[in-house]
Amino acid sequence: MKASIIVHGGAGGWAGQAERLRRALAACEEAARAGETIIARGGSALDAVEAAVRLLEDEPSLNAGRGSFRNLAGDVEMDALIMDGATLGLGAVAVVRDVCNPVSLARRVMTDTPHTLLAGEGASRFADAIGFPRCDTRGWPLHPADAAQAAGDTVGAVARDRAGNLAVAVSTGGIPRKMPGRIGDSPLAGCGGYADNASAAVAATGDGEALMKLVASKRVCDDIARGASAQAACEAAVALLARRLGASGGLIALDRAGEAGVACNTPAMPYAWAEEGGVVGSAVGTR
Repeated sequence: MKASIIVHGGAGGWAGQAERLRRALAACEEAARAGETIIARGGSALDAVEAAVRLLEDEPSLNAGRGSFRNLAGDVEMDALIMDGATLGLGAVAVVRDVCNPVSLARRVMTDTPHTLLAGEGASRFADAIGFPRCDTRGWPLHPADAAQAAGDTVGAVARDRAGNLAVAVSTGGIPRKMPGRIGDSPLAGCGGYADNASAAVAATGDGEALMKLVASKRVCDDIARGASAQAACEAAVALLARRLGASGGLIALDRAGEAGVACNTPAMPYAWAEEGGVVGSAVGTR
């Protein structure tokens, strides 16, 4: 049984964004290494996915944290989720502003409140109440329209630790020029991500409205629980996304044995993986 981690930098077009895609792939490799180091030292899958996604949030080429796209009002509003497959513990935030690492705030929702999802002003007040680091997002990159349409959407990580526990974390700035207050699939359990030691850990990326309608991440977990391989389950979900809704996206998964699945129907989806012992690989998934 494998202790491992997979991270992705967002399924999307990435057309005309060669340098940005290169940086995204490098960030995925760094995040995978960081997660593998935690696992190799006996750390939890939950710690590994949080650390990996924090690094992705800090990379301006990715649509999460510092690289988040802006909404129609020119503001940054971010969503994130983290889930523990051992306990089904869950924390999520939506429509948060002025937070550099929403994934870590989502984890504090899980550990420090009786709730699973805090949004908007409530999430901001919670951040202030616990002394969570805030930052000014007004100086963050304002991506031009063509880049916003071409690049990826959402970042995510799934991991399995030495104890066999699974975890997932996802984070996003949402779609470019979205309506203020829009919430996508990322902070919704079963849609943007899901983890259950009985089946798999899954992270989704792409057309959030469509992923919500299919409850895509939970669908992959359920298919794996019924005997499908992680790869077959991811491919089936992506095919259904296109067939049923004419939408695009991608998924990464690790099953309870540590077997991986990666699929997308977009022109590109940068991702990287690492197994305990330092084996790291990366690729740009294509349809």
